[in-house]
Amino acid sequence: MTPHRRSVLLAAPLLAAPALPGAGRAQGAWAPQRPVRIIVPFGLGGSADVAARFLAEPLSQALGQPIVVENRPGAGATIGTDQVAKAPADGHTLLLMSNTHTANETLLPSRPYVLMRDLAPVAAINVAYHALVVHPSLAARTVPELIALLRANPGRFDYASSGPGTPYHIAGEVFRAMAGVEVQHVPFRGSNEARTAVISGQVPIMFDAIPTMREQIVAGRVRGLATTGPQRNPLLPELPAVAEALPGYEASIWLGLMAPTGTPRPVVDRLNAEVNRVLERAETRERQAAAGAQPMPMTVEAFDAYLRRDIERQREWITMARITAG
Repeated sequence: MTPHRRSVLLAAPLLAAPALPGAGRAQGAWAPQRPVRIIVPFGLGGSADVAARFLAEPLSQALGQPIVVENRPGAGATIGTDQVAKAPADGHTLLLMSNTHTANETLLPSRPYVLMRDLAPVAAINVAYHALVVHPSLAARTVPELIALLRANPGRFDYASSGPGTPYHIAGEVFRAMAGVEVQHVPFRGSNEARTAVISGQVPIMFDAIPTMREQIVAGRVRGLATTGPQRNPLLPELPAVAEALPGYEASIWLGLMAPTGTPRPVVDRLNAEVNRVLERAETRERQAAAGAQPMPMTVEAFDAYLRRDIERQREWITMARITAG
């Protein structure tokens, strides 16, 4: 095995496919001169980590260099994010980010960077919705029953999340505010720890990724109550949308790539084009659907506008639900 191939395998890609016709470097287009790092400011196994490794192989083939995925979790995703913000703006260091970052613009005023000042949009990746689950011992089998139980027992029950400011935390707090209930947030250091707490009965309620929780629902370890998209989800069609009980409720996790501000536009354009080529494959759409996600290819300008809108939307939700980072 050559060193080049070994580096690609270390990135643990989930999508291995031959290079697309025409996906190679166009004449005069930018190409990386050394391995490209994708910094994931979250732990192993989460949605962002999976997405980074999903992209690693096809991007490596298209760009002609290994793609190395590095997890740098901690401090509400600010540690890894700040590392990218301070990296050379040459296309060799990228950030795998999510709506945790747009929420942090309001939740974490003391963070060491400003998202739209210190980082440049590159490409959107995908969007996915959550499952609302409870431990089987909880006396609630529907969302209305859960709301009634929480209203009758203010402050008695807890819900788990993968950490302050994460999409699962925001989902729980917006649910709390819209349902008019008192329920306590218990943050964990990642979805795996939070999920374990719910399965064990330590914490009775959680919003989590649909594909992961689907396995737990089928096994009877948790009880699924609803999903958080605007309609029922094809992976759990038997469950209603939360919005059927709370009109207007919606919660998702979306992912994208950013680079240090000052990255030359030809570099950003090349990266955007290659990511979009991967997202537009029929094979990608099939695999993303199986994982409960939808690819969302965008131009650089469209992703920039999307980020700015989401910062404002997150600010509205955080203000409405009186969410804090604690």
